[in-house]
Amino acid sequence: MELKKTRTGDQLVVEFCGRLDTYSTPDTEEEMSGILGGVKHLELDFRELSFISSAGLRLLLIIQKNITGKGGTMVITHVDQEVMNILTVSGFDKILKIIP
Repeated sequence: MELKKTRTGDQLVVEFCGRLDTYSTPDTEEEMSGILGGVKHLELDFRELSFISSAGLRLLLIIQKNITGKGGTMVITHVDQEVMNILTVSGFDKILKIIP
Protein backbone atom coordinates (compact mmCIF):
# COMPACT_ATOMS: atom_id res chain seq x y z
CA MET A 1 0.00 0.00 0.00
CA GLU A 2 1.31 3.40 -0.96
CA LEU A 3 -0.14 6.72 0.21
CA LYS A 4 0.34 9.85 -1.88
CA LYS A 5 -0.35 12.96 0.16
CA THR A 6 -1.10 16.53 -0.92
CA ARG A 7 -1.62 19.10 1.80
CA THR A 8 -2.82 22.68 1.40
CA GLY A 9 -3.29 24.44 4.73
CA ASP A 10 -5.82 22.44 6.74
CA GLN A 11 -6.88 20.38 3.71
CA LEU A 12 -5.33 17.00 2.98
CA VAL A 13 -5.84 14.67 0.02
CA VAL A 14 -4.54 11.12 0.44
CA GLU A 15 -4.44 8.81 -2.57
CA PHE A 16 -4.57 5.13 -1.61
CA CYS A 17 -2.65 2.95 -4.07
CA GLY A 18 -2.87 -0.84 -3.81
CA ARG A 19 -4.77 -3.04 -1.38
CA LEU A 20 -5.99 -2.02 2.07
CA ASP A 21 -6.05 -5.44 3.70
CA THR A 22 -5.02 -7.21 6.89
CA TYR A 23 -1.34 -6.94 5.98
CA SER A 24 -1.19 -3.29 4.89
CA THR A 25 -3.69 -1.74 7.32
CA PRO A 26 -1.42 -1.56 10.43
CA ASP A 27 1.28 0.42 8.58
CA THR A 28 -1.35 2.56 6.86
CA GLU A 29 -3.02 3.31 10.20
CA GLU A 30 0.29 4.36 11.69
CA GLU A 31 1.10 6.58 8.72
CA MET A 32 -2.37 8.18 8.72
CA SER A 33 -2.27 8.92 12.44
CA GLY A 34 0.98 10.78 11.92
CA ILE A 35 -0.36 13.11 9.22
CA LEU A 36 -3.81 14.10 10.49
CA GLY A 37 -2.68 16.80 12.91
CA GLY A 38 -4.22 20.15 11.98
CA VAL A 39 -6.34 18.63 9.18
CA LYS A 40 -9.93 19.92 8.99
CA HIS A 41 -10.88 18.67 5.52
CA LEU A 42 -9.76 15.20 4.47
CA GLU A 43 -10.26 13.61 1.07
CA LEU A 44 -9.43 9.93 0.66
CA ASP A 45 -8.93 9.31 -3.07
CA PHE A 46 -9.56 5.66 -3.89
CA ARG A 47 -8.93 5.79 -7.66
CA GLU A 48 -5.98 3.38 -7.28
CA LEU A 49 -7.37 1.30 -4.40
CA SER A 50 -8.06 -2.19 -5.74
CA PHE A 51 -9.40 -3.90 -2.58
CA ILE A 52 -10.47 -3.13 0.98
CA SER A 53 -10.89 -5.74 3.74
CA SER A 54 -12.69 -5.54 7.06
CA ALA A 55 -9.45 -4.29 8.63
CA GLY A 56 -9.43 -1.45 6.09
CA LEU A 57 -13.08 -0.67 6.81
CA ARG A 58 -12.23 -0.42 10.50
CA LEU A 59 -9.44 2.02 9.66
CA LEU A 60 -11.90 4.22 7.75
CA LEU A 61 -14.06 4.47 10.88
CA ILE A 62 -11.03 5.37 13.00
CA ILE A 63 -9.99 8.09 10.56
CA GLN A 64 -13.52 9.48 10.31
CA LYS A 65 -13.87 9.58 14.11
CA ASN A 66 -10.54 11.39 14.38
CA ILE A 67 -11.45 14.04 11.80
CA THR A 68 -15.07 14.63 12.81
CA GLY A 69 -14.08 14.67 16.48
CA LYS A 70 -12.08 17.80 15.68
CA GLY A 71 -15.01 19.36 13.81
CA GLY A 72 -13.60 18.40 10.42
CA THR A 73 -14.99 16.64 7.38
CA MET A 74 -13.99 13.53 5.47
CA VAL A 75 -15.01 12.46 1.98
CA ILE A 76 -14.04 9.42 -0.07
CA THR A 77 -13.71 10.00 -3.82
CA HIS A 78 -13.07 8.10 -7.07
CA VAL A 79 -14.22 4.71 -5.79
CA ASP A 80 -14.08 1.91 -8.35
CA GLN A 81 -16.97 -0.54 -8.68
CA GLU A 82 -15.37 -3.46 -6.81
CA VAL A 83 -14.47 -1.34 -3.77
CA MET A 84 -17.88 0.38 -3.93
CA ASN A 85 -19.56 -3.03 -3.83
CA ILE A 86 -17.66 -3.84 -0.62
CA LEU A 87 -18.62 -0.47 0.92
CA THR A 88 -22.26 -1.01 -0.04
CA VAL A 89 -22.54 -4.63 1.17
CA SER A 90 -20.95 -3.66 4.49
CA GLY A 91 -23.30 -0.67 4.88
CA PHE A 92 -20.43 1.81 4.90
CA ASP A 93 -22.06 3.75 2.07
CA LYS A 94 -24.62 4.84 4.70
CA ILE A 95 -22.13 6.09 7.30
CA LEU A 96 -19.36 7.57 5.13
CA LYS A 97 -19.62 10.41 2.62
CA ILE A 98 -18.68 8.77 -0.68
CA ILE A 99 -18.45 10.43 -4.09
CA PRO A 100 -17.92 7.55 -6.57
